Amino acid sequence: MRTPTRRTVLGAALAAASTGLLAACSSDPMSGMNHDAGGASSPAAVPPAGFLAPNGPEVAAAEARRNPGPERKVALTATESTVDLGGRSVRTWTYGDRLPGQEVRVKAGEKLALTLANHLPQPTSLHWHGLALRNDMDGVPGVTQDPIRPGASFDYGFALTHPGTYWFHPHSGAQQDRGLYAPLIVEDPKEPLAYDKEWVVVLDDWVDGVDGSTPDAVLAELAKGMGGTGGGDHSGHTMPGMPGMPGMQGAPGTAAGAGGATPATGPSRMLMGARSELLGGDAGDVAYPFHLVNGRLPAAPETFAAKPGDRVRIRLINAGGDTAYRVALGGHELTVTHTDGFPVEPATTQALLLGMGERYDVLVTVKDGVFPLTALAEGKNASALAVLRTGGGAAPEASVRPSELDGRLLTADRLKAHASVRLPARQPDRTVKLEMTGGMAKADWAFNGRRYDPAQRYPVAAGERVRLEFRNATEMWHPVHLHGHSFALPGDGPRKDTAIVLPGATLAVDFDADNPGLWMVHCHNVYHAETGMMTVLGYRA
Repeated sequence: MRTPTRRTVLGAALAAASTGLLAACSSDPMSGMNHDAGGASSPAAVPPAGFLAPNGPEVAAAEARRNPGPERKVALTATESTVDLGGRSVRTWTYGDRLPGQEVRVKAGEKLALTLANHLPQPTSLHWHGLALRNDMDGVPGVTQDPIRPGASFDYGFALTHPGTYWFHPHSGAQQDRGLYAPLIVEDPKEPLAYDKEWVVVLDDWVDGVDGSTPDAVLAELAKGMGGTGGGDHSGHTMPGMPGMPGMQGAPGTAAGAGGATPATGPSRMLMGARSELLGGDAGDVAYPFHLVNGRLPAAPETFAAKPGDRVRIRLINAGGDTAYRVALGGHELTVTHTDGFPVEPATTQALLLGMGERYDVLVTVKDGVFPLTALAEGKNASALAVLRTGGGAAPEASVRPSELDGRLLTADRLKAHASVRLPARQPDRTVKLEMTGGMAKADWAFNGRRYDPAQRYPVAAGERVRLEFRNATEMWHPVHLHGHSFALPGDGPRKDTAIVLPGATLAVDFDADNPGLWMVHCHNVYHAETGMMTVLGYRA
């Protein structure tokens, strides 16, 4: 069962207050419906006065302008499963009894009509990471929709206008750090790239079901804080397992309603002394026992087959909860063509750094032999592995570390947006300043010193060029993610929806406010978000 967090406790209070904060689902036929076992629908949340509703007419009008095309129907089930990681079976939660979950593949211009059946013991939702979609389909309980109750289902329906590499996961507590994640590939009907094969590679840090551990127990441990001062260097501190977070009780009908605080199980997963120069110091909070590529352990890796000379498109997705990965393919260079779904001016590198939530597409012309695709858990002295095989030869050892990992490294700030998607030059109409505050000592991660409050909104207006100014006042790196939009990094930089902000650094990104609704901004470290580093941008009515 799920440990209640500040998000769910506040969400429960907001729901209990009611008094006009909930309204019936829109009659718009494209709006999602939350069906219980008897087929009844439940209401969708609406914002405080002065802000657009997630299911309002402005949202419906924006969706109509996307001109949804043919419908692609998908049925998906979230369920408890036993999965084989490659010689080690664990009990977890998955989409369709698979790890990663059932891939969804559609074409740009189509409408996705996906029904999620919730067979989990907790309420859940689906967030479509990276998509500029209609707001009431964004999948944030308490903001854009009600949680999907156990035994109920929800119909997601929205147009897909931009091709690219995306993924989906819950936005309910620490559920994403179980097996609830899957690729979403939006194909380009006029694909400009030429390649022979495609390989979707999903990276993940894994704790669920290992020696009794669960993400809820990890969250409960981290949310306790470490005591002392500072929140960056974990060395010198200890944190034993703990029996949950006292004083935080779920309310029926909320995402916490499955039954109050969760007892911690398994060993302590507090990570001490993980350091990375690339990440500006502290590398992470969680000591994961395993790191996976496409749900497989390094001792039993997935093998991708191709022919020598094939041109392979590799779509890389970091679905981890607390780990940045440095990725390289032994014996090869990578040509980066996209990041976060948007094309860039091609750039060649030997290694890439992916924060949680980031994606990169690369092209590689493969050589003859057997080669390791290694994802180094940055600063954590561990790695994940997959194998590319084009000929005979022994498979690489699980601990292999190709020299390319220590070669030329490319980060997003060194890329340029392709001319076709470059954000036109324009002075911002509004600047939203978001200072990242808090630390591990008190587990008080926040924006501007305010932990997440579902009633807090930073206003924007339709048609504005908005600048988000992230200033990292903490001693730890954060991958920041904006829902429903893509922003541009400075200096004609790439279009992205997730970007790394290093300790002590300031990152200013621009986006056009062209998708009405209520949109989350948060750190994509699951445990930072769940202890407070989230907020909402709201379009003014």
